[in-house]
Amino acid sequence: MPDDTGPSPLESIALAAEQVRQQLKLKAFDAEAVAHLDNFILAQRGQLGAAERPGVVMALGCFLGECLVRVYRGEWGTGKDGTTGVGLANRFFFNPFHLVDAQLNEGESASVAAFFASVPQRLKTPPAARKGWIS
Repeated sequence: MPDDTGPSPLESIALAAEQVRQQLKLKAFDAEAVAHLDNFILAQRGQLGAAERPGVVMALGCFLGECLVRVYRGEWGTGKDGTTGVGLANRFFFNPFHLVDAQLNEGESASVAAFFASVPQRLKTPPAARKGWIS
């Protein structure tokens, strides 16, 4: 009996990310591609209709997340709030869909390229020490 369940969620994310990479004619899932994505998002601001926006956010978020996975050795997963995103270094969880949506809403002040470039510094910052309030 054939399996009609379709691709797994991770396979769907990878397929969507690859489609964006091909449509935008990008060579890889890297910082240069994120810079191009940033410019693409800025160009789309004000152009997207309400009906197409969720699909665009989903597709571009898959691409941004895949760049985080490949460049910073992240891992796709589900956050404590049930959202899908990318975990890094067992310390951070970023929602690439929210990041894309924020740049569509706010423009350059919410740049996905600036966020992407900030990741190495975030990874270098030591975790905050836990306070021993109860002794």
